[in-house]
Amino acid sequence: MEVSMNSESASASFKSRTRPRFRFRWSDQISAYLFLAPALIIFAVFAWFPIVKTVIFSFQNVSLNGTSTFVGFNNFERMLIDPAFTVAWRNSILFATLSIAMGFLIPIIVSIMVNEMRLAQGFFRLVYFLPTVIPITVTLLIWRLIYKPDNNGFLNAALALIGGHPQSWLQDPLLVRESIIVLLTWANFGSTLLIYLAALQDVPSEHYEAAEIEGANPFQRIVYITFPSLYPTMITTFILQVIAVVQIFTEPFLLTKGGPGNATLTPVLVIYNKAFLNNDFGLASAWSLSLIIILGLFSAVYLRITRRAD
Repeated sequence: MEVSMNSESASASFKSRTRPRFRFRWSDQISAYLFLAPALIIFAVFAWFPIVKTVIFSFQNVSLNGTSTFVGFNNFERMLIDPAFTVAWRNSILFATLSIAMGFLIPIIVSIMVNEMRLAQGFFRLVYFLPTVIPITVTLLIWRLIYKPDNNGFLNAALALIGGHPQSWLQDPLLVRESIIVLLTWANFGSTLLIYLAALQDVPSEHYEAAEIEGANPFQRIVYITFPSLYPTMITTFILQVIAVVQIFTEPFLLTKGGPGNATLTPVLVIYNKAFLNNDFGLASAWSLSLIIILGLFSAVYLRITRRAD
């Protein structure tokens, strides 16, 4: 009994002697923090400081020329009773739903097809990525010509060739949301495609070789190897896509101004109108804070659900 106790104490003392001891020394880390300081200062000034000011402004009646006064939750009450609140968030939900239905699976399918190619992979990567390098203003000008309501528009001219009737793509409340989602899908398709292709490159080729030896056809390889390997990337891009679509501003602002009939009015467009057209920065800050909270809750809930599913 004494021998066993002595051996345990000896092993414990040996582990304590051989265990590395970590001592934090500022003198060893000061150079690293000095290199990080410029980036941290810029990030704090241009990212965290505006967020803090937004939170403060949301509880104030903001006056840029005079003294701002504390109004409590009055800005949030005004936001909730504003008819634009329901309209803007309903449009955002519709935009997000259409984006998932029309633009989420297409890059996945095309990336798998390009990855399965034996020749000309580089050519198709370049072709699909080209729209991404076009400035957004140029993209909107091109699509404005495509969506022109008369027969001079490219899309209506194409419909006329097959016997169709011209449509008011950006003037019809029933078509304008789908038209903008098609534009967004085309503009962001290339970058999303490259993300999926990069994820596919990480899949070990031995998995596909083993599947071929076992007699798996291409469809079975995609279902049982490719899709499970892409799942983490799909989760990330799904969250980023929903967040980006809910925050769209440039496309409705330049193409429709939120119309027709508020069909493309979004929360960010409302924030712009309240802040820079109505000079109501307190109400605009309340809108901004609500947007941050709603998107943060969506991300947290969705990640929690996916982790439980895993």
